Amino acid sequence: MLPIIQRAFLPGLVQRASLSAAVALLMLTIAGREFPVQAVQATEPVFTPDSLDHSARWPQFRGACDNIADPDVTTELPLEWSETKNVLWKLETKEKGWSSPVVWDGRAWFTEATADGTEMFAICVDLDTGSVVWRRKIFQNEADEVREIHLMNGYASPTPVVDGNRVWVTFGSYGTACLAADSGESIWERRDLPCNHFRGPGSSPLLKDGRLYLHYDGFDFQYVVAFDALTGKTLWKSDRDVEYGTDNGDHMKAYCTPLLIQVDGKEQLISPTSKAVLAYDPITGEEIWRVRFKEFSATAQPLFDGETLYINTGFGKAQLIAIDPTGKGDVTKTHQVWVQPKGVGSKPTPLLYEGRIYNIHDSGIATCMDAKDGSVIWTERLRGKFSASPLLAAGRLYWFDHDGTGYVTKPGDKFELLAENKLDDGCMASPVPVGNYLLVRTRSALYLLGEK
Repeated sequence: MLPIIQRAFLPGLVQRASLSAAVALLMLTIAGREFPVQAVQATEPVFTPDSLDHSARWPQFRGACDNIADPDVTTELPLEWSETKNVLWKLETKEKGWSSPVVWDGRAWFTEATADGTEMFAICVDLDTGSVVWRRKIFQNEADEVREIHLMNGYASPTPVVDGNRVWVTFGSYGTACLAADSGESIWERRDLPCNHFRGPGSSPLLKDGRLYLHYDGFDFQYVVAFDALTGKTLWKSDRDVEYGTDNGDHMKAYCTPLLIQVDGKEQLISPTSKAVLAYDPITGEEIWRVRFKEFSATAQPLFDGETLYINTGFGKAQLIAIDPTGKGDVTKTHQVWVQPKGVGSKPTPLLYEGRIYNIHDSGIATCMDAKDGSVIWTERLRGKFSASPLLAAGRLYWFDHDGTGYVTKPGDKFELLAENKLDDGCMASPVPVGNYLLVRTRSALYLLGEK
């Protein structure tokens, strides 16, 4: 096993570095290897978003409010855009990555990796200018250490987590690291958690109360881990105890991001995997309840409205299951509220808003469901294929497909298309609101979109 690697870190001593005209190289020694931290000169932006709200924050996958922008921070977003319209800046990315950016106080962080998976990077961007503050190689892998992945995936799909002082990045079993948000300096890293993701890593970390939660649901091993977010030490590890009904590892893997909810005054860590969703005590890792199903490779994050959980069961024939989370033990037959098998996608996470669930199928069919009973209110085809999760911001729904088309629709019981926009490349990452601007990552670039 590789040891936990720690660095002393005092947030107050780390100041935002000024960017010089030349590239500065800061060499860090990590596990006996030297990786450069690059501070890249800021380029002159075409337009400076002087109204960019530096207090805007989007700290993790799907933000802090389940992909719904804070209405007090985001009051308007662009309705129309293209490569030549309402683009404040565009930053071309160097490598491949599907991770969504996270945002804190005027900066964004995301990850990328070489196509062969041998090099894995974290990047910090200044949102005012689109310039790279730092770009750091986190992990170097030997070619024979890297497993093949699905053509639709990459080696940098999990979204980071940031709290202003630190940023946590994960590449699944290839490694997880905690970095100083301002400089990219390593605080700790873990590379000792085995898991054959088979199709590549996908689950994003979840941060709460000093604990970092991660899923490792692979072809070979399946478990959940809680780390001490400041030190990287394992607080608990819970092996999945699921009857998969097969010895085919392809039906044991999953790519879900967990969700923390509160039930009767106590927290539960909701953790979908293949063939089941389990609720754990987030402090001890002990199982509270489970619901079994037939599907595998669960990918979408759960939804919760304060009373009912909504679980996407994954691949095979995805279903949306509504669950009462107040039970104990195996509650498959007692606590399912309803099941909806129609119009449910396997990859994008649905969006829950004002009693309605908005879902986009991988094939491009959008559906609005009643959260009370799962009944379908409307169905509409949006052209293209989808992996990105829909966003609700400034009273509109934003959907991005694999071809670079961004659809803007009106939420409600009647489908209404407001705009259809096109960028040069497609989206696998989910869009992020930054005040009254929209941060969009395509396969090849990062954009800040907004009214000029």
